[in-house]
Amino acid sequence: QAQLVESGGGLVQPGGSLRLSCAASGFTFSSYTMYWYRQAPGKERELVAGINSVGSSPNYADSVKGRFTISRDNAKNTVYLQMNSLKPEDTAVYYCNARRALRSYWGQGTQVTVSA
Repeated sequence: QAQLVESGGGLVQPGGSLRLSCAASGFTFSSYTMYWYRQAPGKERELVAGINSVGSSPNYADSVKGRFTISRDNAKNTVYLQMNSLKPEDTAVYYCNARRALRSYWGQGTQVTVSA
């Protein structure tokens, strides 16, 4: 059974950093494109970053470019999101998503709160 488990969220002050992790199991992780999404209260879920199956060609939402970095370790079946220079508007539940053709798996999410 496919499973994605996010971790690393928490409370951080503006300007701070967090590193999110998403551990995958139950499917061939190295064959899937991986994404990070986020959803703030009262807002739609939005795409934050994506990375292809071999770990190249990362792409980012304009709102996080230059601050967030997505990476993956196929040997560890894990995708990461390094978040620097965090802002209050980055506050959201962050979800990882694995996608290949018509298959799509989601994690349960991890809360990130940026507040003084």
